[in-house]
Amino acid sequence: MKDAPKLDSYALFLAVADAGGLSGAEQVTGVSLPTLSRRMAELERSLGKRLFERGNRGYTLTAEGRALLQEAEPLREAATRLHRFQHRDHAPEVRITAGRWTTRYVARHLSEIWTPASPWRPALLASNSNVDIARREADIGIRNRRPEQSWLAGRKLSQITYAEYAAHPRISGYVTLHAGQATTPSERWLRATYPDAIIATASDARSAADMAVAGVGRAILPCFAGREIMGLMQVSPVIDVLTHDEWLVSHHDARHDPPIRAALEVLAGLLTTEARLD
Repeated sequence: MKDAPKLDSYALFLAVADAGGLSGAEQVTGVSLPTLSRRMAELERSLGKRLFERGNRGYTLTAEGRALLQEAEPLREAATRLHRFQHRDHAPEVRITAGRWTTRYVARHLSEIWTPASPWRPALLASNSNVDIARREADIGIRNRRPEQSWLAGRKLSQITYAEYAAHPRISGYVTLHAGQATTPSERWLRATYPDAIIATASDARSAADMAVAGVGRAILPCFAGREIMGLMQVSPVIDVLTHDEWLVSHHDARHDPPIRAALEVLAGLLTTEARLD
């Protein structure tokens, strides 16, 4: 059974193919001519294919060589990414997923908890669906319930309250998302409780809130979000049935990674400030 070629053999192959010979590849890679010659011969033996026509004009690719060149092209991009990783001088990215209003709140207040000198870089992922932290689609989640999976760690933050917001108290009727996009508890509650009072819909929560600012109707909003939208005021008591706890969630193993730990700590502070909870 033949040994599989080493990954760096393909990288050397690309250099020889690009240069059209060993001398040019030597200048690019720093690998000596005898070593390059030996490695290309080993690669051909391992693959059982003739990759080069060797002659006075250098190394010319055969049909098999051209086919391998096409297959090996993605290695260039991978090598570039690895080089950038090796030489990067910035902090690693921490991906934070949350509902759209919480993501907007974090974005608006990010400068209070983060600077370019911090040991992590923020990457905000706004989604009302649970992005899979277990599969590392995100590093940190801000969620409306305690995590149930044993591999996830949760930190209880505070209670989130909801109320009706409008341009002035005399406005009636409601604005919300299109029926097929009503995925959050507040949107489902509105459609179940006041289905005949919905007078306008939008494709995203911010547009629905903008309609409320324009006086079209009332919007059901988290109180922390409604307070920050200029032109809206709270026009109802807190809707107790919508009140829920908020949780900061991360993978049990990943939460000990210094950049993620740093992000967790400052996010916990931001999301439990009195200004957000009043």
